[in-house]
Amino acid sequence: VFTGTVLSLSPSAHVQDDAATRARDEKNMAVRIDEKVRSREDVQALGIAPGDYVCYDPKTVITESGFVKSRFLDDKASAACLLTLLWRMHHTGERPRYDTSIGFTVHEEVGHGGCTLPPLDELLAVDMGCIGEDLSCTEYQVSICAKDSNGPYDYGMVSRLVKLAADNGVDCAVDIYSHYGSDVAAAWEAGMDARAALIGPGVHASHGMERTHLDALRATLKLAGLYLELE
Repeated sequence: VFTGTVLSLSPSAHVQDDAATRARDEKNMAVRIDEKVRSREDVQALGIAPGDYVCYDPKTVITESGFVKSRFLDDKASAACLLTLLWRMHHTGERPRYDTSIGFTVHEEVGHGGCTLPPLDELLAVDMGCIGEDLSCTEYQVSICAKDSNGPYDYGMVSRLVKLAADNGVDCAVDIYSHYGSDVAAAWEAGMDARAALIGPGVHASHGMERTHLDALRATLKLAGLYLELE
């Protein structure tokens, strides 16, 4: 593993005239490797080659006030909720009322994570809630998504989730996300004939330096448990 820093090709305001204005895109940025290299050949000699992964430091912080700050809360926050749900079932002996499979996909961000899911009657995606503009979700709530860029979610499932939250004191927000897609769309496009819905903790600044709150994680965990009718 080599360390480095992702920088603009005009990184210094004391040197380059366009340090503040140069585009931040792949053509104008590079990784400054923390090794003594002066040429392409020096870099290749280290074993670094096209196709290698560049992994960002998530810089995770959990504050005393309950905020969770990190990169990749989308979607590690919801993965943590599902793992906690499994931990709860293991230690309490609770089981879902219906046959249930809990799965984790790793290719949701590139569009095909849900393509290989097994046949299901219902699919509840646990992802993240968006915050900002005219959306109602906050960092303290579980989001129930009624519709995203791929169309509406199942009305019956969404209505049931909203009622479960209202009847059990779960702080939730219902929103429409026009710049958003989930594993559900990939599953549907692959031919899955299943009702589906989407929930997740409210996450601010998604795909950036993200932030949520433990309250949102607890609300997501509680709503997922209610949906499964653990007993």
